[in-house]
Amino acid sequence: MRYILIGLSFFLGIQFVSSQTYEAGLMLGGTNYVGDVGSTSFMKPGDYLSRSKVSYGALLKWNRSPRHAFRFSAMRINSFGNDRASDEPRRFDRDYRFETSINELSLGLEFNFFEWDLHELKRPLFTPYIYTGPTYFFSNEFAVENNQLVEVGSISNFALPLVFGVKGTLSRHWILAAEFGARYTFTDNLDGSAPEEISSQTNYPTFGNSNMNDWYIFTGITLTYTFGRKPCYCNF
Repeated sequence: MRYILIGLSFFLGIQFVSSQTYEAGLMLGGTNYVGDVGSTSFMKPGDYLSRSKVSYGALLKWNRSPRHAFRFSAMRINSFGNDRASDEPRRFDRDYRFETSINELSLGLEFNFFEWDLHELKRPLFTPYIYTGPTYFFSNEFAVENNQLVEVGSISNFALPLVFGVKGTLSRHWILAAEFGARYTFTDNLDGSAPEEISSQTNYPTFGNSNMNDWYIFTGITLTYTFGRKPCYCNF
């Protein structure tokens, strides 16, 4: 009986999942880094527009109700810090700089402020939304040698994103969104300022503010294609 119940539950689960609405698509935009090297601004457009900061990725959404969706994304993020872009004279004169790529995996919840029911598409839909969820990333690790930042290894850690966006339907199947998302990382050493986090016998110099971890911020657009039969929003 136990195996019959397990099999029945599995079958019903497949039937239930197959009746949901999904979105799959691409992300493209620019990335800014805020830490102990470079600009301290979250909002300067010029900090995102360099061709060296073009970032991209793919995402998949499961619209579980008209107000929330589960979302998974994988991104390749390119960013850098350059003290010459800072408004602080001490950073400008110090002239540290680095370039890095960040591979990010994120799984979380997207909440819609307005009703988002793609199966009742009698008019174009539009809604602001927010997203957050567990995020894990891989990147390069830096340290100061001979008064410059050099790559000394690799780093992986968690980040907590807070993403604000707006999205609208282009047609019954195509959705365009623009979003701004700041990722608070659980490390202070994306830029080499906290070498005590490095597993090394070398004593690298410490610099910057040890009381604030590093951030990276993605701003850009997403284009998704929606598919799936009309869902049953009957529970959860």
